[in-house]
Amino acid sequence: MSSNVYGIDLGTCNLKVYSKANSRIFNEKNTVAIVNKNQLYAYGDSAFAMYEKAPETINVTFPMEHGVIAEYAFLQAMVFEFLEKHAHGKVRGADFIVAVPTDVTEVEKKAFFDMFYKSKMKPKLVQVCEKPIADAIGLGIDVTEPTGVMVVDIGADTTEISVISLGGLVLSSLLHFGGNQLDESIAAYFRKNSNLLIGKKTACAAKEAIGCALLGEEESMTIVGRDVVSGLPIEATCTSTMVYEAMQTDLNDICNSIKMTLEHTPPELARDIIHSGIYITGGSSKIRGLDELFTKITGITVNTCEDPEESVTRGLMKLIGDSKFRHLAYTMKAKIYK
Repeated sequence: MSSNVYGIDLGTCNLKVYSKANSRIFNEKNTVAIVNKNQLYAYGDSAFAMYEKAPETINVTFPMEHGVIAEYAFLQAMVFEFLEKHAHGKVRGADFIVAVPTDVTEVEKKAFFDMFYKSKMKPKLVQVCEKPIADAIGLGIDVTEPTGVMVVDIGADTTEISVISLGGLVLSSLLHFGGNQLDESIAAYFRKNSNLLIGKKTACAAKEAIGCALLGEEESMTIVGRDVVSGLPIEATCTSTMVYEAMQTDLNDICNSIKMTLEHTPPELARDIIHSGIYITGGSSKIRGLDELFTKITGITVNTCEDPEESVTRGLMKLIGDSKFRHLAYTMKAKIYK
Protein backbone atom coordinates (compact mmCIF):
# COMPACT_ATOMS: atom_id res chain seq x y z
CA MET A 1 0.00 0.00 0.00
CA SER A 2 1.24 3.48 -0.86
CA SER A 3 1.96 6.17 1.72
CA ASN A 4 -0.93 8.21 0.35
CA VAL A 5 -3.45 6.74 2.83
CA TYR A 6 -5.72 8.33 5.42
CA GLY A 7 -7.65 6.85 8.33
CA ILE A 8 -10.74 8.93 9.19
CA ASP A 9 -12.79 8.91 12.39
CA LEU A 10 -15.75 11.27 12.02
CA GLY A 11 -16.75 11.74 15.63
CA THR A 12 -19.70 13.83 16.79
CA CYS A 13 -17.42 16.11 18.81
CA ASN A 14 -13.99 15.69 17.16
CA LEU A 15 -12.66 14.93 13.70
CA LYS A 16 -9.61 12.64 13.90
CA VAL A 17 -7.42 11.91 10.88
CA TYR A 18 -4.40 9.64 10.60
CA SER A 19 -2.00 10.42 7.76
CA LYS A 20 0.34 7.62 6.75
CA ALA A 21 2.56 10.12 4.94
CA ASN A 22 3.82 11.58 8.22
CA SER A 23 2.51 9.00 10.72
CA ARG A 24 0.56 11.57 12.72
CA ILE A 25 -2.96 11.88 14.08
CA PHE A 26 -4.64 15.26 13.62
CA ASN A 27 -7.50 16.09 15.97
CA GLU A 28 -9.85 19.09 15.78
CA LYS A 29 -13.39 19.90 16.84
CA ASN A 30 -15.99 18.66 14.35
CA THR A 31 -17.67 22.06 14.12
CA VAL A 32 -18.49 24.42 11.26
CA ALA A 33 -19.46 28.09 11.20
CA ILE A 34 -21.75 29.03 8.31
CA VAL A 35 -22.59 32.47 6.87
CA ASN A 36 -25.12 33.30 4.15
CA LYS A 37 -26.80 29.93 4.81
CA ASN A 38 -24.33 27.91 2.74
CA GLN A 39 -20.87 29.51 2.92
CA LEU A 40 -18.22 27.90 5.12
CA TYR A 41 -16.84 30.68 7.34
CA ALA A 42 -14.70 28.63 9.75
CA TYR A 43 -14.28 25.03 10.87
CA GLY A 44 -12.61 22.96 13.55
CA ASP A 45 -11.26 24.55 16.72
CA SER A 46 -11.75 28.10 15.42
CA ALA A 47 -15.44 27.42 14.71
CA PHE A 48 -15.92 25.78 18.13
CA ALA A 49 -14.51 28.91 19.79
CA MET A 50 -17.52 30.75 18.33
CA TYR A 51 -20.05 28.26 19.74
CA GLU A 52 -22.59 29.95 22.04
CA LYS A 53 -20.88 33.28 21.30
CA ALA A 54 -21.64 33.98 17.63
CA PRO A 55 -24.09 36.63 16.36
CA GLU A 56 -27.21 35.62 14.43
CA THR A 57 -25.40 36.14 11.12
CA ILE A 58 -23.06 33.21 11.89
CA ASN A 59 -24.58 29.77 12.39
CA VAL A 60 -22.27 27.48 14.39
CA THR A 61 -23.33 23.87 14.00
CA PHE A 62 -22.13 20.30 14.42
CA PRO A 63 -22.41 18.36 11.13
CA MET A 64 -22.52 15.02 12.99
CA GLU A 65 -25.44 14.12 15.28
CA HIS A 66 -25.84 10.91 17.27
CA GLY A 67 -22.93 9.34 15.42
CA VAL A 68 -24.33 9.83 11.89
CA ILE A 69 -23.99 12.57 9.27
CA ALA A 70 -26.51 15.39 9.67
CA GLU A 71 -24.97 18.05 7.38
CA TYR A 72 -23.44 16.12 4.49
CA ALA A 73 -22.25 19.04 2.33
CA PHE A 74 -20.77 21.05 5.21
CA LEU A 75 -19.01 18.02 6.68
CA GLN A 76 -17.53 17.05 3.31
CA ALA A 77 -16.26 20.60 2.75
CA MET A 78 -14.74 20.69 6.23
CA VAL A 79 -13.02 17.30 5.90
CA PHE A 80 -11.27 18.14 2.65
CA GLU A 81 -10.31 21.64 3.84
CA PHE A 82 -8.87 19.95 6.93
CA LEU A 83 -6.95 17.37 4.87
CA GLU A 84 -5.49 19.97 2.52
CA LYS A 85 -4.37 22.04 5.51
CA HIS A 86 -2.71 19.27 7.54
CA ALA A 87 -1.86 16.39 5.19
CA HIS A 88 1.66 16.24 3.82
CA GLY A 89 0.73 13.61 1.26
CA LYS A 90 -1.52 14.13 -1.75
CA VAL A 91 -5.26 14.09 -1.01
CA ARG A 92 -6.37 13.69 -4.61
CA GLY A 93 -6.25 10.04 -5.67
CA ALA A 94 -5.54 8.87 -2.10
CA ASP A 95 -6.82 5.81 -0.24
CA PHE A 96 -9.28 6.36 2.62
CA ILE A 97 -10.37 4.04 5.42
CA VAL A 98 -13.35 5.40 7.36
CA ALA A 99 -14.60 4.19 10.75
CA VAL A 100 -18.40 3.71 10.77
CA PRO A 101 -20.85 3.03 13.62
CA THR A 102 -22.41 -0.40 13.81
CA ASP A 103 -26.04 -0.10 14.86
CA VAL A 104 -27.10 2.33 12.12
CA THR A 105 -28.92 1.72 8.83
CA GLU A 106 -27.04 0.73 5.68
CA VAL A 107 -28.06 4.06 4.14
CA GLU A 108 -26.53 6.01 7.05
CA LYS A 109 -23.43 3.83 6.92
CA LYS A 110 -23.06 4.25 3.18
CA ALA A 111 -23.16 8.05 3.58
CA PHE A 112 -19.73 7.79 5.24
CA PHE A 113 -18.46 5.84 2.23
CA ASP A 114 -20.03 8.15 -0.38
CA MET A 115 -18.59 11.26 1.25
CA PHE A 116 -15.18 10.18 -0.01
CA TYR A 117 -16.06 7.86 -2.91
CA LYS A 118 -18.15 10.53 -4.69
CA SER A 119 -15.94 13.49 -3.79
CA LYS A 120 -14.00 15.79 -6.12
CA MET A 121 -10.76 14.25 -4.77
CA LYS A 122 -11.24 11.17 -6.98
CA PRO A 123 -9.99 8.65 -4.40
CA LYS A 124 -8.19 5.54 -5.58
CA LEU A 125 -9.79 3.36 -2.90
CA VAL A 126 -12.39 3.91 -0.16
CA GLN A 127 -12.99 1.33 2.54
CA VAL A 128 -14.88 1.31 5.82
CA CYS A 129 -14.20 -0.45 9.11
CA GLU A 130 -16.65 -1.05 11.95
CA LYS A 131 -15.82 1.46 14.68
CA PRO A 132 -15.75 -1.06 17.59
CA ILE A 133 -13.30 -3.24 15.64
CA ALA A 134 -10.96 -0.29 15.02
CA ASP A 135 -11.39 0.72 18.67
CA ALA A 136 -10.25 -2.68 19.93
CA ILE A 137 -7.27 -2.76 17.54
CA GLY A 138 -6.28 0.70 18.79
CA LEU A 139 -6.26 -0.68 22.34
CA GLY A 140 -3.64 -3.23 21.30
CA ILE A 141 -6.06 -6.19 21.21
CA ASP A 142 -5.67 -8.91 18.58
CA VAL A 143 -9.31 -9.04 17.47
CA THR A 144 -8.65 -11.93 15.07
CA GLU A 145 -8.23 -14.37 17.98
CA PRO A 146 -11.16 -16.53 19.21
CA THR A 147 -11.36 -14.52 22.42
CA GLY A 148 -14.27 -12.42 23.68
CA VAL A 149 -13.57 -8.71 24.22
CA MET A 150 -16.01 -6.08 25.48
CA VAL A 151 -15.44 -2.46 24.47
CA VAL A 152 -17.57 0.44 25.75
CA ASP A 153 -17.03 3.59 23.66
CA ILE A 154 -18.57 6.63 25.36
CA GLY A 155 -18.55 9.45 22.84
CA ALA A 156 -20.22 12.84 22.67
CA ASP A 157 -23.64 11.82 21.34
CA THR A 158 -23.49 8.03 21.45
CA THR A 159 -22.34 5.17 23.66
CA GLU A 160 -21.47 1.98 21.79
CA ILE A 161 -21.24 -1.27 23.74
CA SER A 162 -19.74 -4.16 21.77
CA VAL A 163 -18.60 -7.74 22.24
CA ILE A 164 -15.97 -8.78 19.68
CA SER A 165 -14.50 -12.16 18.71
CA LEU A 166 -12.68 -13.51 15.63
CA GLY A 167 -12.63 -10.10 13.93
CA GLY A 168 -16.40 -9.68 14.07
CA LEU A 169 -19.13 -8.27 16.26
CA VAL A 170 -21.01 -10.82 18.36
CA LEU A 171 -23.17 -8.24 20.14
CA SER A 172 -23.49 -4.48 19.71
CA SER A 173 -25.72 -1.87 21.28
CA LEU A 174 -25.79 1.83 20.33
CA LEU A 175 -27.19 4.25 22.91
CA HIS A 176 -28.13 7.68 21.62
CA PHE A 177 -26.57 9.64 24.44
CA GLY A 178 -23.08 10.37 25.71
CA GLY A 179 -21.01 13.29 26.97
CA ASN A 180 -23.32 15.94 25.47
CA GLN A 181 -26.26 14.48 27.38
CA LEU A 182 -24.22 14.69 30.58
CA ASP A 183 -23.52 18.38 29.86
CA GLU A 184 -27.23 19.03 29.30
CA SER A 185 -28.08 17.24 32.56
CA ILE A 186 -25.59 19.40 34.47
CA ALA A 187 -27.04 22.58 32.95
CA ALA A 188 -30.58 21.38 33.76
CA TYR A 189 -29.55 20.62 37.36
CA PHE A 190 -28.37 24.19 37.96
CA ARG A 191 -31.42 25.66 36.26
CA LYS A 192 -33.72 23.60 38.51
CA ASN A 193 -31.83 23.74 41.81
CA SER A 194 -30.00 27.07 41.68
CA ASN A 195 -32.10 29.15 39.26
CA LEU A 196 -28.92 29.54 37.22
CA LEU A 197 -28.67 29.32 33.46
CA ILE A 198 -25.28 28.09 32.26
CA GLY A 199 -24.00 27.22 28.80
CA LYS A 200 -23.02 23.76 27.61
CA LYS A 201 -19.35 24.80 27.51
CA THR A 202 -19.51 25.76 31.20
CA ALA A 203 -21.27 22.48 32.05
CA CYS A 204 -18.63 20.53 30.11
CA ALA A 205 -15.82 22.40 31.90
CA ALA A 206 -17.35 21.49 35.29
CA LYS A 207 -17.69 17.85 34.25
CA GLU A 208 -14.08 17.63 33.11
CA ALA A 209 -12.59 19.59 36.03
CA ILE A 210 -14.43 18.25 39.08
CA GLY A 211 -16.90 15.65 37.80
CA CYS A 212 -16.76 12.18 39.36
CA ALA A 213 -18.87 9.06 38.80
CA LEU A 214 -18.76 8.18 42.51
CA LEU A 215 -19.47 10.10 45.67
CA GLY A 216 -16.57 10.88 47.97
CA GLU A 217 -14.53 13.60 46.28
CA GLU A 218 -15.35 17.15 47.25
CA GLU A 219 -13.82 19.70 44.94
CA SER A 220 -15.32 22.97 43.83
CA MET A 221 -14.98 25.61 41.15
CA THR A 222 -16.56 28.95 40.35
CA ILE A 223 -18.92 29.09 37.39
CA VAL A 224 -20.67 32.04 35.78
CA GLY A 225 -24.24 32.02 34.53
CA ARG A 226 -27.38 34.11 34.32
CA ASP A 227 -29.73 34.33 37.27
CA VAL A 228 -33.23 33.22 36.22
CA VAL A 229 -34.94 35.67 38.61
CA SER A 230 -32.93 38.87 38.12
CA GLY A 231 -31.71 38.12 34.60
CA LEU A 232 -28.23 39.32 35.55
CA PRO A 233 -24.95 37.39 35.24
CA ILE A 234 -23.71 36.02 38.57
CA GLU A 235 -20.98 33.78 39.93
CA ALA A 236 -21.82 30.56 41.75
CA THR A 237 -19.96 27.67 43.36
CA CYS A 238 -20.14 24.27 41.68
CA THR A 239 -19.13 21.20 43.70
CA SER A 240 -18.27 17.62 42.77
CA THR A 241 -21.41 16.43 44.58
CA MET A 242 -23.60 18.68 42.42
CA VAL A 243 -22.03 17.36 39.22
CA TYR A 244 -22.38 13.77 40.47
CA GLU A 245 -26.07 14.26 41.26
CA ALA A 246 -26.64 15.79 37.81
CA MET A 247 -24.93 12.90 35.97
CA GLN A 248 -26.17 10.02 38.13
CA THR A 249 -29.26 9.06 36.10
CA ASP A 250 -27.40 9.07 32.76
CA LEU A 251 -24.48 7.04 34.16
CA ASN A 252 -26.93 4.51 35.62
CA ASP A 253 -28.47 4.11 32.16
CA ILE A 254 -25.03 3.22 30.73
CA CYS A 255 -24.44 0.78 33.60
CA ASN A 256 -27.79 -0.94 32.96
CA SER A 257 -27.00 -1.26 29.23
CA ILE A 258 -23.60 -2.84 30.01
CA LYS A 259 -25.31 -5.33 32.36
CA MET A 260 -27.93 -6.14 29.71
CA THR A 261 -25.23 -6.77 27.10
CA LEU A 262 -23.36 -9.06 29.51
CA GLU A 263 -26.58 -10.98 30.18
CA HIS A 264 -26.90 -11.73 26.45
CA THR A 265 -23.23 -12.63 25.96
CA PRO A 266 -22.57 -16.36 25.26
CA PRO A 267 -21.03 -18.08 28.33
CA GLU A 268 -17.65 -18.87 26.75
CA LEU A 269 -17.17 -15.26 25.65
CA ALA A 270 -18.36 -14.02 29.06
CA ARG A 271 -15.59 -16.09 30.63
CA ASP A 272 -13.04 -14.33 28.41
CA ILE A 273 -14.44 -10.92 29.37
CA ILE A 274 -14.17 -11.73 33.08
CA HIS A 275 -10.55 -12.76 32.50
CA SER A 276 -9.49 -9.74 30.37
CA GLY A 277 -11.88 -7.12 31.75
CA ILE A 278 -14.05 -4.47 30.11
CA TYR A 279 -12.32 -1.78 28.02
CA ILE A 280 -13.68 1.77 28.08
CA THR A 281 -12.79 4.37 25.45
CA GLY A 282 -14.15 7.61 24.03
CA GLY A 283 -13.66 11.15 25.32
CA SER A 284 -16.33 10.81 28.03
CA SER A 285 -14.60 7.75 29.52
CA LYS A 286 -12.15 10.18 31.14
CA ILE A 287 -14.69 11.07 33.85
CA ARG A 288 -13.01 10.26 37.15
CA GLY A 289 -14.20 7.13 38.91
CA LEU A 290 -16.07 5.80 35.88
CA ASP A 291 -13.98 2.63 35.78
CA GLU A 292 -14.63 2.07 39.50
CA LEU A 293 -18.37 2.57 38.99
CA PHE A 294 -18.52 -0.01 36.19
CA THR A 295 -16.47 -2.47 38.28
CA LYS A 296 -18.83 -1.92 41.22
CA ILE A 297 -21.89 -2.62 39.04
CA THR A 298 -20.54 -5.61 37.08
CA GLY A 299 -17.89 -7.10 39.35
CA ILE A 300 -15.50 -7.12 36.37
CA THR A 301 -12.19 -5.26 36.11
CA VAL A 302 -12.35 -2.20 33.85
CA ASN A 303 -9.37 -1.18 31.69
CA THR A 304 -8.69 2.42 30.69
CA CYS A 305 -6.18 3.87 28.20
CA GLU A 306 -4.35 7.09 27.42
CA ASP A 307 -6.02 9.47 24.95
CA PRO A 308 -9.20 7.33 24.76
CA GLU A 309 -10.80 9.72 22.27
CA GLU A 310 -8.15 8.70 19.68
CA SER A 311 -8.27 4.92 20.16
CA VAL A 312 -10.37 4.39 16.99
CA THR A 313 -7.89 6.43 14.94
CA ARG A 314 -4.96 4.47 16.40
CA GLY A 315 -6.81 1.32 15.35
CA LEU A 316 -7.13 2.62 11.78
CA MET A 317 -3.41 3.42 11.88
CA LYS A 318 -2.57 -0.20 12.80
CA LEU A 319 -5.06 -1.51 10.25
CA ILE A 320 -3.35 0.53 7.52
CA GLY A 321 0.14 -0.56 8.57
CA ASP A 322 -0.42 -4.23 9.44
CA SER A 323 -1.53 -6.69 6.75
CA LYS A 324 -2.89 -8.96 9.49
CA PHE A 325 -5.85 -6.61 9.97
CA ARG A 326 -6.36 -5.39 6.41
CA HIS A 327 -9.21 -7.82 5.71
CA LEU A 328 -11.28 -6.13 8.44
CA ALA A 329 -11.84 -3.13 6.13
CA TYR A 330 -14.20 -3.47 3.18
CA THR A 331 -15.77 -1.39 0.42
CA MET A 332 -19.44 -0.57 0.80
CA LYS A 333 -20.03 -0.84 -2.93
CA ALA A 334 -18.80 -4.41 -3.01
CA LYS A 335 -20.61 -5.34 0.19
CA ILE A 336 -24.02 -3.95 -0.77
CA TYR A 337 -24.21 -4.54 -4.51
CA LYS A 338 -22.34 -7.78 -5.02
